[in-house]
Order: sequence, then C-alpha cells, then structure tokens
Amino acid sequence: MTESRIAPDLVATDNDKRAIALKADYEALGATLARRGVDIEAVTRKVGEFFVAVPSWGVGTGGTRFARFPGTGEPRGIFDKLDDCAVINQLTQATPNVSLHIPWDKADARELRAKGDALGLGFDAMNSNTFSDAPGQAHSYKYGSLSHTDAATRAQAVEHNLECIEIGKALGSKALTVWIGDGSNFPGQSHFTKAFERYLASMADIYKALPDDWKLFSEHKMYEPAFYSTIVQDWGTNYLIAQTLGPKAYCLVDLGHHAPNTNIEMIVARLIQFGKLGGFHFNDSKYGDDDLDAGAIDPYRLFLVFNELVDAEQRGVNDFNPAHMIDQSHNVTDPIESLINSANEIRRAYAQALLVDRQALSGYQDDNDALMASETLKRAYRADVEPILAEARRRADGAIDPIAVYRASGYRRQVAAERPASAAGGGGII
Repeated sequence: MTESRIAPDLVATDNDKRAIALKADYEALGATLARRGVDIEAVTRKVGEFFVAVPSWGVGTGGTRFARFPGTGEPRGIFDKLDDCAVINQLTQATPNVSLHIPWDKADARELRAKGDALGLGFDAMNSNTFSDAPGQAHSYKYGSLSHTDAATRAQAVEHNLECIEIGKALGSKALTVWIGDGSNFPGQSHFTKAFERYLASMADIYKALPDDWKLFSEHKMYEPAFYSTIVQDWGTNYLIAQTLGPKAYCLVDLGHHAPNTNIEMIVARLIQFGKLGGFHFNDSKYGDDDLDAGAIDPYRLFLVFNELVDAEQRGVNDFNPAHMIDQSHNVTDPIESLINSANEIRRAYAQALLVDRQALSGYQDDNDALMASETLKRAYRADVEPILAEARRRADGAIDPIAVYRASGYRRQVAAERPASAAGGGGII
C-alpha cells in the first residue's frame, strides 16, 4: 500500500466541499465544448494520462549568484526530497516519477528504490553533474569536464556519467541527461573546434555504455557559467551531437535555455520533424535562464509548444514519445507549492492544445488566412480548462484544489519541526 504523506481523509473532505461546484463547472464547459464538436470526456481522459517528472533538486530552495535564502523544512537529503515529491504527486496525481541528480542524490540504490516503492514513486531520467566539483574528486571541473584539455579530467567526467547509468539501471530509469557548463569566458581562451571534438569523443564513450533500451539526452544552453562561449550553446549544435552519436541520442529542450524572443515552438517542430526531440525541462524565463515556474511569465508560449506536441501526436509521428520533466528553482515561494502549480500549468497547456480545431487550422494555413489561423489557436488557448484539470485530479484521488489542501495539511510546519534549519548561503561575489 502506498504511503500517504498527507491524510487521505483531508483530501476527501476538501474535495467533498468543492464537488458540487466542480460538477456544475465541468458540465457547463462540456456543453460549450460539445457545440465545437469536442468531447470533454475524451480530453479529460487524456489529461489524466499525462504525467511530468519532478526534479529532486526542485523541492529545495534555490538561489542566485548573490545569495540563497533557505526556507523552513528544507530537505536534508534525497529521502526527505522523495517525501516532498510524494506530496506533490499525491495532490496533483500528475507527477509519479522523480528525476535524480548525482552526486547530490547519491545513496544506496536498493534503499532508494524501496523508498520510491513505498511512496508510489518511480525514477525518471538520471542527471549527471560535472559542472561543479564533488568532495574528494581528483580533478577539478573549473576549466571544463567532458571537453577539458586534460585527458584525466575528461576520463573522470566520463566515469561519473557511467556511474549514473549504473545507478539508473538499479532504479529502473531509462535515460541519462547530460548538461555541462563547459565553455570559455574570454576570446581566445578555448579553441572552439578542438574543444567540441573532445566533447564528442567523451560523449561517444558514454553513449557506448548505454543499455539498448536507454536514451541519452544532451541539453543545450546559451550561456552560464561560461559567458563567452558554451560547448553546447544552441539547438543546432545539440542536433549535430545527437546525429553524430547515434539513434539513442536525442536533444533535450529546456524552455529557459534560449535567447529572449527565440521561437522555441519552431525548434520543437524541427526536432520532431527530424526525429531528435528527446524531451523537455519545463520552466519559464523573463531575461535568461531564470528557472521560473512553468507558465509564470509566458503561458501562451507554453501552449504553443504543446500545440506542436499535440500536432505530432495526432499526426502519428513515428516513435514519438518525448520525456516531460520540470526543471525550476524557487527563491521566494514554497518549492512544493511551485511544483504543484507547474505540474498543473503544464497539464493546462496540454488540455488547451487538445482543443485546437486541427482541420480548421489546416484549412486556414492552406488558404494563407493568417488572421483566422491565429484566432483558431487563440480560441483554444482562451478556453478555461480548469474544470478538466480538477476533474482529472479528483478521479485519480488527487485534490480538486491541491494548494488549499497542502496549506490546510500543515505539512510544511510538520517537516520544519523535524528537519534542522538550513543556513543561508552567500554567492561569494559581494
């Protein structure tokens, strides 16, 4: 039996209070959608089957280059993190898998799997870390890892990724995500071509160790911590990597890893077209790689990304099964609340994209009717699909209003009493 971190009776009682209003809202929306030829039940079923992985690191308070202000009840390690992840899934019924980061989450794999099983959680893609130094490692990554000029440092970084694969195999994971901070901060500091050649050779060694049923996700990022040049700086370079490595290599799209105003939905379409879209790290951005809550800044862009995903799904694109993961950092909110909201916003964008009249849209596109094509998308985006999201949660024994139940449960106060307070940390540059 799955262990519940919040009393199921509390969820049921709160749902009972909201059930009549939800039924009325759901029926009203159903009638509206029926006039458009949309079956609300079909949409609700699909939304209820859509899941997104939560990041283990996301349940702790993040920070900036300047400072970190930890909240109360910060998780002390991976087992506390899993407890927090279980709360998110219990209330949303949308996040049954957790993505781990090694070495931050390193622990006995049997204990991790047992804890996950007890909480009803599985394990999504493994994430390696060669962008910071771990205690006791022989070689520093200050000047790079997989592309480092020193062969011993590159070998150490490769070995770390191979260890992540072994841990993932024991946990039932099926993918490895590789993001590196390698690059340069000054013109002339690095030879662009030689550095990329070293990176590709290191990634080839990792690729060779992948089990047959695994995927390798490479992630591009325009800048930070390398501010002049980055090894994997954009989706074109990422595509070259995936093509070079082989059929198990794919591109991971993080919504915050692009220049402002970049057309991310078109990048998604291109990667789908050429069979190299591996998945997503969902978050939002205002200025750069902000790692804000999904849908917090530009929910329309999130919808447009899902418009491409639903289009591919309904066209029956071959082997189309992208991974969906959240990757965000919370500086001023309760991380559990932010992750609950993000999971729901991601489902919201999916539900809205399911409402797009594809036949009408195709006709307007063929007729070059720009206005009506745009309005077709906006009509789906403007729909208030909250009753669908709430009903999908209710049917899966989640909460109709997950934030309200979470706050009423006193979970944060409870863990704050159990977990020692974290010390605030400075960025070290002021």
